Amino acid sequence: MKHWQIDQMDWAAFDARKVNPDILALVKAASVVERNARDYTCYLRNVFHDDSGFRDAAQNWAEEEVQHGDALGKWAMLADPDWDYAKAFERYRDAYRIDTDVSSSIRGSRTGELIARCMVETGTSSFYTALADATDEPVLKAVCKQIAADEYRHFKLFYDNMHRYLEREKLGRWFRLRIALSRVMESEDDELATAFYITNSEKFRFYDHKNCIAAYMARALSFYQQKHLDRVTAMILKTSGLTPHSRMQRWLAKGMHALISWKQRSFARQLQQA
Repeated sequence: MKHWQIDQMDWAAFDARKVNPDILALVKAASVVERNARDYTCYLRNVFHDDSGFRDAAQNWAEEEVQHGDALGKWAMLADPDWDYAKAFERYRDAYRIDTDVSSSIRGSRTGELIARCMVETGTSSFYTALADATDEPVLKAVCKQIAADEYRHFKLFYDNMHRYLEREKLGRWFRLRIALSRVMESEDDELATAFYITNSEKFRFYDHKNCIAAYMARALSFYQQKHLDRVTAMILKTSGLTPHSRMQRWLAKGMHALISWKQRSFARQLQQA
């Protein structure tokens, strides 16, 4: 069961004067990525082909993700009446696909796959929390808070199933941490770059991964505050089997904040040069 419905949001409260253009560009990209969740469900159902309970849970997860895309797409069309969410998604589907024809996880084990999914939900929960804190537009703030809460529940779904498989596969803490961090680093792959290009094509003459990911990251990273990264690092350590609230976590959170600030400035300089 979904925890909320799009029609429950107070769409009449939309205030065009409070739309931030950079946030709008990010929301457009996020809408098509979220709606594409059914491909990931197909992949997960193949990886967990003999686990009917998890397969059903993954299907429910996908429907909530699609709702996230539809809610974000609806808001983006209010903010930019000339933009067409449905057509943008069709173009995105033509440009980007994942390989769903698999029988095992690309992470090497089912535990590894669930660790990676935990990291995705960690990232999305923190991203929508950061957007909710950054925007003054009341409808988007409410939508982002709902999505962030969903993403945290999704984290718990994958986390609980990870522990179920960990009893069989016995992955060590540092090995789990390596998988987690490697998935975090994949945020700069073609998925987000393509989504940003497709949904904000007026900003580019052609698709160039380097410039498109810079355009996305320069905007997205600018909205992260230390409190968001405190939670991210705690969730990373928890997934890895390490103490989530500790001196190590505080050190890691401060280091991540410094790294993200540096990367944001680096991406912004790259855009200026381009």
